[in-house]
Order: sequence, then structure tokens, then C-alpha cells
Amino acid sequence: MSSAAGVVAQEVLDEVNGAEVREEHDQRKQEQKDRMEATNRETLLRILYQMVLIRRLEEKAAESYSLGKIGGFCHLYIGQEAVAVGALSALRPDDYVLTSYREHGHAIAKGISPDEVMAELYGKAGGCSSGKGGSMHLFDANVNFLGGHAIVGGQIPLATGVAFASKYRGTDQVTLCFFGEAAVNQGAFHESLNMAQLYKLPCIYICENNQYGMGTSLERAMSLQDVSQKACAYDVASEFVDGMDVLAVREATERAVARARREQLPTLLEIRTYRFMGHSMSDPGNYRTRAEIEKYQERDPIKLFTASLKEKKLLDDQALADLEQRVRGEVDAAVRFAEESPEPAPEELFTHIYANQ
Repeated sequence: MSSAAGVVAQEVLDEVNGAEVREEHDQRKQEQKDRMEATNRETLLRILYQMVLIRRLEEKAAESYSLGKIGGFCHLYIGQEAVAVGALSALRPDDYVLTSYREHGHAIAKGISPDEVMAELYGKAGGCSSGKGGSMHLFDANVNFLGGHAIVGGQIPLATGVAFASKYRGTDQVTLCFFGEAAVNQGAFHESLNMAQLYKLPCIYICENNQYGMGTSLERAMSLQDVSQKACAYDVASEFVDGMDVLAVREATERAVARARREQLPTLLEIRTYRFMGHSMSDPGNYRTRAEIEKYQERDPIKLFTASLKEKKLLDDQALADLEQRVRGEVDAAVRFAEESPEPAPEELFTHIYANQ
């Protein structure tokens, strides 16, 4: 079959069955509404606010990148907001987070300000990494956010070491480690899970399975596509989680956090999600059909959560409009901060090279 014929055939396979999509949407929404009973309104609205803030900041980052104000690589988190927000809402402020290069959302959810995130994307001195890290290397030890890491899977053994340090010091701090499903094929993933279970480390490994490693689908790259099952080889607890439901992510992470704090045991969470944008801003995304993307956009985590809140009478149109206005004001302020922040001084080339600097 020619490549063109293959695309046409895939388009046919990916055609959206509107009735099925609506039925699934309604089912997931009912499950989410049931989960809301266990969470107070203030927390629910804070979760919505964080997801909307991340979405609008990412949209502005895409705009700024297109205008040439952001350089280098830029990997957007649009579509995956429920994973970072849901998981980090289950943590204490003193817990640790390490993640990959698609980390803008995690940084904000962990407490780095939108101003500092945007300034870092601009490569400015006001950024959380002093303008020297850029999009892929956000970092702030003040909130125990230990990076964005550009090497695929590179953060997994580092997170394992951080969890070891917490246990060695006798604290009950927990470490969350986020990575994509492509990192699961790295040896570092398997070595880390083996070590975490042997040493009984309080580390939660979160696979954000957005189903594509750059432009390669999960089916073409992984023999066992159920990532959560890979924990069985190391006797590690695991769960498969709907990553488009922020409360499902929160509840699964809460269970894993309790296991880590009380029993000093690791967990692997496979959180199935979907990115609406390309792998990076330079990715045209020709390996996916428009129909496939639209199918997942019907289960947009923000759209789903907003509808659930409205049906539970926890949010009305005016409150949503007020939230959007507040978020847009913060994002606009972040852009102004980034544009007005100075460039890093030349002597900054020689700082943060060694630990004593």
C-alpha cells in the first residue's frame, strides 16, 4: 500500500463516532462527579484554576515562540494538564518533583510563578534558572522542583537517588518522577524500579503515556504496551489511570503517596493521556490524523472538569468568566515581566558550574 493510501485508510479508521464519544464523555463525567464528593469546593476550584493557568500560559508560549521571542526547543503541555495538576495536588510542599523537558505545567503546579516560568522561556535573568536553562531546564530548589531534564529517562535514576536521600535522612518526604512512555524503554527505568523496590524507597514513578514518542506511536515502539504491567517484574505496586480525569489522577497519587510515606515503598503509575500539540513547536505532526486529535479533544480534561463542576452546581458561567479573566491577567503580566527582564550578564557563563558557585 502506498503511503498516501495508508493515510487515507487511517483516516477512515480514525473517523469519530460521535455517539460513542458522547457516551464515553458522559460516563467519565459521571465518574468524575462522584469523585467530587470527597473533595471540598475550594480545592476543586483551585485545581481548575491551575489547569486553566497552565493551558493559557502554554498558548501564550506558542504565540511568543512563533514571534521569535522564545528560542531553542519548546515542548508544550496542552492536553496533559490533568496529570501534573492532579498528581501534585496530592503532595506536601516539601516533597520533591523531577520531570522531563515537557515540564512547564509541573513547574507551575509545584509553585514556580508564571513570571519566572515565562522569563525562563525567554532566556531572561528573571527566569527560575536565571535564563540559562530555557524551556527544557526549569528548576527551583526553593520549592523542591529539581528540574526539567532533556535526556530521555535521565531524571529517573536521579529521582531514585533523591528518594534514597530522604530515607537516609529519616524524613517522610516523597519524590515524584514524571517521564514519557518512550523513557520506559531505557535501561535506567528498569534499573531504578529494581533498586527502589530492593531498598524500599519512597519514590512514585509517573509515566505520562501520551501515546507518542516524538513521532513514533506506542504500538510501533513497545512490545508490552501496558506500561503498568512492567512493575510486576520488580514486585512494585502499580496502577493504570485515566489521565484526562484530574480527580482520578489525584486519587491514584494519594494512594501512592500514602504507600511511600507510611511504608517507604515505590509505585508505578501509568497515566494515559494525550498531547494536542506536536512533540515540540517544530513538529508538524503529520503522523497523526486530524480525526484522531479531535477524538481526544472531546475528552479535553479542562472541558470535562468544567462541565462536572457546573453540573454539581459548584461553578457557574460568571465564576468561570472571572477565573478566565484572572488567569489571562496573570499570563499577560508574566509576558510583560519576561520582556522587561534583562538578559543574563556575561559573567553568568561561569556561575553554577561547580557546587560551590
